[in-house]
Amino acid sequence: MTDGPHSEAMPAPPSPRSAKRRLTFVTLAGVLAIVGALAAGYYFAMRPVTLRIAVGPAASDDLKVVQNLAQAFNNQRNSLVRLRPVQTDGAIASANLLGEGKADLAIIRGDLDVPKNAQAVATLRKNVVVLWVVSAGKSKGKKAAAGVTKIGQLAGRRIAVVGRTQANVNLLKVVLRQYGVDPAKVEIVQFPANEAAEAIRSQKADAYLAAGPVNSKITADAIAASVRDGGTPKFLAIDSAEAIAQNFPAYEAAEIPAGAFGGAPGRPEEEVKTISFSHHIAARRGVAESTIAIFTRQLFAIRQTLKNEFPLAAKIETPDTDKDATIPVHPGAAAFVDGEEKTFLDRYSDYIWWSLMALSAMGSAGAWFAGYLKKDERNVNTPQRDRLLDMLTAARQCDSMEELDQMQAEADAILRDTLQCYEHGTIEEGTLTAFNIAIEQFHNAVADRKTLLMSIPQNLQRASTQFRAASSA
Repeated sequence: MTDGPHSEAMPAPPSPRSAKRRLTFVTLAGVLAIVGALAAGYYFAMRPVTLRIAVGPAASDDLKVVQNLAQAFNNQRNSLVRLRPVQTDGAIASANLLGEGKADLAIIRGDLDVPKNAQAVATLRKNVVVLWVVSAGKSKGKKAAAGVTKIGQLAGRRIAVVGRTQANVNLLKVVLRQYGVDPAKVEIVQFPANEAAEAIRSQKADAYLAAGPVNSKITADAIAASVRDGGTPKFLAIDSAEAIAQNFPAYEAAEIPAGAFGGAPGRPEEEVKTISFSHHIAARRGVAESTIAIFTRQLFAIRQTLKNEFPLAAKIETPDTDKDATIPVHPGAAAFVDGEEKTFLDRYSDYIWWSLMALSAMGSAGAWFAGYLKKDERNVNTPQRDRLLDMLTAARQCDSMEELDQMQAEADAILRDTLQCYEHGTIEEGTLTAFNIAIEQFHNAVADRKTLLMSIPQNLQRASTQFRAASSA
């Protein structure tokens, strides 16, 4: 056997199975990544959001309402918004927490300084101002107050304000100034709401002021406590309520219905003009519109179920959506009130569109990467084709049957690898057809050469081989 250059076999080409496994792994990883991203997106979109709501003071009706709402929200299985009450010292402290961004929601009083970042979500309750004096009855100490029938006659009198908040004192001063009474010429005293009844029984005062819902138990008890020794309360009408509302937008003209505070005869015996103000559920401007829309929807749905067990919940009303409202409405609450709340597709259509674009880009990148992985197989097949053409030329000049058998075995291996490349899509059908023609030509050349060698005597074959070896040396 000669050691001519045509007899040197190429090293076995690397199997394309490793590339196929890599492509399968990358494809599987990409599918899992997409599924994981979609699942994570759905989870984050549908997971419950917990909102911190500032409310106070302790033992107040506002705190009780919020605690009941929070419990109802948490008990709902499909609740997308939950509440975490943050107890404060009162409406001012709650408003401060909202303004500082330490709370997402807050119960604030409309006639106080409202934080710039506050937007109304709902009206928790409306409060009316009740101003009254007590007739003398059998008490000799009340003769001075017996002559008071109008607010303008309170100059030089002593007025007791129910509650410790300075806001009620400021409210009283607004009313007094409207009637030309200098607040500096009036003695104002305060006592806690939970001590109102007892304080009224024991403390001397010419007039009393309380602010709260029409059905406020605190106000009703205070009025009942002021009826002693046969005396009866005389309610002072705020006839200039409209004028006050014009000058102070946080206040509104209102009326106290006859008999609102019970008693016989009813207290008051007829409607009394007064002013009112509201406690609001306000949201921080930065809270997402969709979150507040969901919260508002849950709030008014739960209100219907709570009002039988907790009547104060029935006082919750929708916010004022007018552009000139004292507290601007939150866009999420406005969307709920106006029936324009966005659906899931409305809220996340942009994300869905961008996700589809990302998936398309990932598909293109995957196709490119798959082609990149198959490039190795194409690079392997190209030299194999060149080797087959070289072997075709060598077979026509070969003088050894053993070399022809070796080249034929190598050609079979090349054919097997080429078919695998075709199955993996690295070569096209046209290329495979051309390769089959070359294989057929090679096998024909080998068959013809073997036929020729078998017809030549062996001594001539050896002489020819030695001559070629000497020529190449």
